[in-house]
Amino acid sequence: MKLRTLLVVVYAVGIFANPLQSAAADNPADRQVAITIDDLPAASPGMSTPAITEMTTKLLTTLRDQKIPVVGFVNERKLYKFGEVDQRIAALRMWLDYGFELGNHTYTHASLNTVGLKAWEDDVIQGETVTTLLLADHKMKMRYFRHPYLETGPDLQTRRDEEAFLAGRGYKVAHVTLDAWDWAYAGTYEEAKTRGDAAAQDALVNSYLAFSDATFSYWESESKKWLGYEPKQILLLHGNQMEADHIGELLELFRKHGYRFITLEDALNEPAYNLPNGDAGVEGTEWLARWAARKGQNRAPGPEFPKAEVDKWKVAPSPKQ
Repeated sequence: MKLRTLLVVVYAVGIFANPLQSAAADNPADRQVAITIDDLPAASPGMSTPAITEMTTKLLTTLRDQKIPVVGFVNERKLYKFGEVDQRIAALRMWLDYGFELGNHTYTHASLNTVGLKAWEDDVIQGETVTTLLLADHKMKMRYFRHPYLETGPDLQTRRDEEAFLAGRGYKVAHVTLDAWDWAYAGTYEEAKTRGDAAAQDALVNSYLAFSDATFSYWESESKKWLGYEPKQILLLHGNQMEADHIGELLELFRKHGYRFITLEDALNEPAYNLPNGDAGVEGTEWLARWAARKGQNRAPGPEFPKAEVDKWKVAPSPKQ
């Protein structure tokens, strides 16, 4: 997922009436979050098929053992590597065999803001082919869609058209309220793991967890300002080696924040997700920021991504001979 500037603006407290307020309003220790994981079968374009299988097994084993409900979102183009299609589909099937659910993230990870509505609709449909068959084998149907880059159209009419298209195909849109940018760490972590650099791996994970901690606290606080309470949150992660190795630590961080883990279906029943959000625009944003944008309030600063900390663990490319 590409770097985006956090759009952060503040609503007045008490915009919505009391019936919208959840139990978390009275008991912050009862915070709730749904976990979603994008770019399956693997976010890294260069990951080998055996590495995908190993990563998937490790990630899903931790999630299953801790009984965490998860929906994974698929880019089916990543299945098609010559001579390895069956193995990659098998890695995707593991999600269902382990008791999780799969959704559509388009075939190519195309942005609606750049390819146009018709091409984007075709990409959505093409992204259903294999996943639908795998779901049917488990007596399940495709229910959820996640927009690539969280981009929902360059203008309001396009957004309305894409919403009608997705609804007509039976999709619920998987919004995002929490994003700690694991994708911005993952490539550097993978490089460090490949070269056996334990110090770099530890430093990157510690930075990621610290940034996640700050990000969760920030959105918890801001959501109370905008909505008057903390809604059921939806976290965006990606299928990568860092999450496979350290997802347990991230889950523990959530527990320290007082969260319990819920299904995406439960999270999307949150009344606030039926409220109007800000108009479509050039960049995708978290849903809390979209609600805030509707009021056009002044921006409040959020946690700054520690780019320098990540960059210092990258290995400079060798000069051309």
